[in-house]
Amino acid sequence: MIDEIHKILKEEVRNYNVPIAELIKLKTESKFKTLIITILSSRTTDKTLLKIHDRIFSEINGFDDLKRLSASEIEKLIYPVGFYRNKAKYLKRLPDVIEKEFNGRIPDNVDDLMKLPGVGRKVANVVSVVAFGNYDIGVDTHVHRIMNRLGYLKTKNPDETEKTLRKKLPKEYWKDINYILVAFGQNLCTPISPHCSRCPIRKYCKRVEVKKSR
Repeated sequence: MIDEIHKILKEEVRNYNVPIAELIKLKTESKFKTLIITILSSRTTDKTLLKIHDRIFSEINGFDDLKRLSASEIEKLIYPVGFYRNKAKYLKRLPDVIEKEFNGRIPDNVDDLMKLPGVGRKVANVVSVVAFGNYDIGVDTHVHRIMNRLGYLKTKNPDETEKTLRKKLPKEYWKDINYILVAFGQNLCTPISPHCSRCPIRKYCKRVEVKKSR
């Protein structure tokens, strides 16, 4: 079942005009950019990130720029991302941690990435996949919701979903499952009142906890 679902959705999301598609392109321009955008992406819409992308990277193109700027200057550059004051502090601390702990290089694995300020498990997984091409699984609310809605998993939170997917999901699908399900979740399989009547995988879906749909 999951093979067919992956095949259908991979083709389906190519037709979507969603911000994450453009954001993925921007993330792949450099490992530094991938790290910064992904840290900022938590509790922030892709549309917001796209709007402020040029402003941020007109001033911040490397760790030296983060050293040079004050926390308040970074705040102004990244506003209005969610929790922008906290994230400005994380970015300000980032160069020192990278230098002291990793000899000035961005770490290339999830465990080490999680030692960086502002980097939780989801961010670490996404950076690992996008920047380094590793086989990891970025699980956010979309991935967690859709996998449970399908009935493919029965998990309580994104961390549990990631652990279960690592055991159950074929490894060949790990790298792109985040992008596919985020795009699908933004466009069709929305949190509230999903568009089940137009869903290309509805025959496979158990519609767990779907009370109202379109």
